Amino acid sequence: MISENERWVLSFYRTSEISGSLFFGRLARSLKAGPIQHDMTKHYADEAMHAWYWTDCLNKLGVEPLELGNAYQDQYLAAAGMPVNIMEILAITQVFERRVINQYAVHGRTHGIHKLVKSTIDRIVEDEKWHIKWIRDALKNMESEYGKDTIDDTVERFLQADREVYEKTVREHQERVGELILK
Repeated sequence: MISENERWVLSFYRTSEISGSLFFGRLARSLKAGPIQHDMTKHYADEAMHAWYWTDCLNKLGVEPLELGNAYQDQYLAAAGMPVNIMEILAITQVFERRVINQYAVHGRTHGIHKLVKSTIDRIVEDEKWHIKWIRDALKNMESEYGKDTIDDTVERFLQADREVYEKTVREHQERVGELILK
């Protein structure tokens, strides 16, 4: 029902969602109780469900997910360095979540997209909108502690890293993603 390249892309999404879930789960467990821990816990659960949605979608399409070694966001540390505090973690997450929602939007508009893939994307995008909102609000609330300029500079640094990682990913996987990513 889908090509091997489409299978790879959906498996790539799944791997990324699993990686995000594991990261946010560990982070939520380590944070002190409060609004950020509360929202981080929901974020963790959403990412786990997104991985499940992709697993289920692939199975309903008659294929098994591919086992992929690294997730997209695994490359961020090399490009941007290790975040050193919760503000930097949220800033890099905000940048990443914007990349995710934009990529899903591009994929969702692809001509001939399978209706099951489209409905999975639509379902996930609703959660991604909330992810962007809660992190934006949390970063706004951190301005008194870190300063607006520091937060803006941090987001910009991670935007530069994201562009680098995205361009590298497109080059490495051009044969898999074709016009899907380049639109």
